[in-house]
Amino acid sequence: MLTMFRIALVPVFVWLMLADASQQGLLRWLAVLAFAVAMYTDHLDGQIARRRNLITDFGKIADPIADKLLTGSALVLLSAVGELPWWITIVILVREWGITALRFVVIRYGVMPASPGGKLKTVLQTVGLGLYLLPLRDVAPAVPAVAFAVMLAAVAVTVATGVDYVVKAVRLRAAAKGGS
Repeated sequence: MLTMFRIALVPVFVWLMLADASQQGLLRWLAVLAFAVAMYTDHLDGQIARRRNLITDFGKIADPIADKLLTGSALVLLSAVGELPWWITIVILVREWGITALRFVVIRYGVMPASPGGKLKTVLQTVGLGLYLLPLRDVAPAVPAVAFAVMLAAVAVTVATGVDYVVKAVRLRAAAKGGS
């Protein structure tokens, strides 16, 4: 239910971002709130699933898709309004969708769970996007510089963990082929 709620929040977030032409008004704050609530439900969903051992096939597929929809929307919207460099959006999206596709390809050989680095990547992306979304440029001019620094760290960890997942996928496939 939480994953479906997060997916349902994505169009709300997008609409709020697009409806606030000034990128500084009340709708921008509501977009930040929608983003924060969606990201919190991701955290809460994971905690509940692990605590109650409710890991499902649906969750394994839908949860990463919900995450990619939300963060991807934020990346594209922030780049479209000129607040986030496009190269950051492209690098992150290519890695995110590429690894998601890779997971589907190797799922017949086994599951590649999220690594500690993957979790760090998610935290850095979330914090960086959250800082970019905050309409505080006029009252806190340091926020954009901090947001950019966090996003640079997010890009570095995103690329490093992407390479790590490719290596794990190759090993998983090789182990499955060698064991059959």
